[in-house]
Amino acid sequence: MDFIKKVLSDKKTEVVLFSSTAIALYGYDQGMMSLINTNYDYLDTMGISKESPLVGIIVSVYYLGCAVGAVLASYLGDVRGRKPSIFVCLAVTALGNLLMFIAGLGFSQGAMTLMFAGRVIMGLGVGGIDAVIPTYSSELNEEGGRGRALAQEFQSNIFGLNMAFAINLGVTNGLGKDNQWAWRIPIIAMQVYPVLLLSFIYRLPESPRWFIFHKREDDAREALVDIYGKGEADGKFDDLQQASKDESASSIGYSDMIFPSGQQFHETMVTVMGQVNQALTGYGAVSVYGPQIFQLLGFDVSMSEYLTMANYVSYFFLMTFAWLLIERVGRRFLMVTGAFGIAVCFAILTVLGGLAMNDTKFGIPNLAVSIPGSIALFVATGLFGIGWLSEVWLIPTEIFPSTSRAQGAAISVVVWGLANFAVTLLTPIGFNNLKYWLFLVFAATNLFAGWWTWAYSPETGGRSFEENQAFFADSKEHDTWLVSLVNKGEFRHLPRGEKGDGVEGERQPLLAADGA
Repeated sequence: MDFIKKVLSDKKTEVVLFSSTAIALYGYDQGMMSLINTNYDYLDTMGISKESPLVGIIVSVYYLGCAVGAVLASYLGDVRGRKPSIFVCLAVTALGNLLMFIAGLGFSQGAMTLMFAGRVIMGLGVGGIDAVIPTYSSELNEEGGRGRALAQEFQSNIFGLNMAFAINLGVTNGLGKDNQWAWRIPIIAMQVYPVLLLSFIYRLPESPRWFIFHKREDDAREALVDIYGKGEADGKFDDLQQASKDESASSIGYSDMIFPSGQQFHETMVTVMGQVNQALTGYGAVSVYGPQIFQLLGFDVSMSEYLTMANYVSYFFLMTFAWLLIERVGRRFLMVTGAFGIAVCFAILTVLGGLAMNDTKFGIPNLAVSIPGSIALFVATGLFGIGWLSEVWLIPTEIFPSTSRAQGAAISVVVWGLANFAVTLLTPIGFNNLKYWLFLVFAATNLFAGWWTWAYSPETGGRSFEENQAFFADSKEHDTWLVSLVNKGEFRHLPRGEKGDGVEGERQPLLAADGA
């Protein structure tokens, strides 16, 4: 009861819970499609075979919707406010999910068209949420330990993934793969997220920074009182006003970010390559096509589905190490070691996958291959969660000023959407044609992701916005992006003396616009 009372009386706690639930929303979609793709009634209703490229296309068009939704929601959030933008995104998500649910329900003609429409529309909503929620959350939370907080929120993403797959697994075992409700129930169950969030959003304040930016000082003061209480509100208000004056001196648009001559092109490329490299880790394929991977290792369909569930549960608990380590060893260290570790796991899976497909020929017991292969996949999944799940979303909030943070978030989601569209589109084609050699492709892409991050991505943890900007200024002065050559290599690691101090390392409040 005390916890519930605290939640209902503390706006900052409400914001964290709201943001975490919203982040769980897109984790649910990843787990939702895993078993739907193998449901016989679903494939028959869509009029496609299990090996058809359309299986991957239906999954991947969602990410195109996410890319477009991020830009639209970011614009709406700047013009009309963060809360109205989030409200619209949640409503659009609910609509897209409903269209997916009714696709082919009582009719067959046009079922695939409706499913495509539902996937794209739901992507518009979820992409918008992914773009606006981090900005909104950061503007309402000035506390330290940004990395730890975001990693904890992203653990809820994995909760959504687990919830979706558990529902999928339960109804599939209970109803069978030939039953249409075995794939429709997991879809409609997703409605709990947008409906719950829509019913709760009225309790949340609008961003005070957004009010200040739009010259609505009285509304900003009222929102600050709601968040911090009357005692702290005046000081926060003065900080925001000063930040607004500083921001008004510089106006930053997309052209300043996406063209090489733009003043923030370097920051944008760090953001873009972070998302590209996250996709290159291959985890988008593991999360959507997990059962197929375990089948390739030699397990039957039923055991593959249970092992996928176990992998997701392990993933959830291993994610705890992300928020325990991110402020102690830094974002960059986790990303580099994570990518190289995943590369080793995929190289092992290549060998074991080949042996599993030829176990009879070589006289190898099936379990002698499938068990170590499963362990390698479990380890790879955990390394992704610890090193790559939250870091690529965190870094843009630490290198972009408030005047371009919303655009930076939108660019991040657009690239995430396009990169995952490509991965989820090509993965089933790769499985059908390359078999276990696809693991070798992912081993190579992880090596590239680790190398690029080591060479070009600075350590942003434990530093203020101004200190992180010093990296980009020095980089421009010396005409190099190599981290080892900028500022005597100081950005290869956390600031001296910061390692291990966790929350204390995050010295600059996000609420105060990072540059005030």
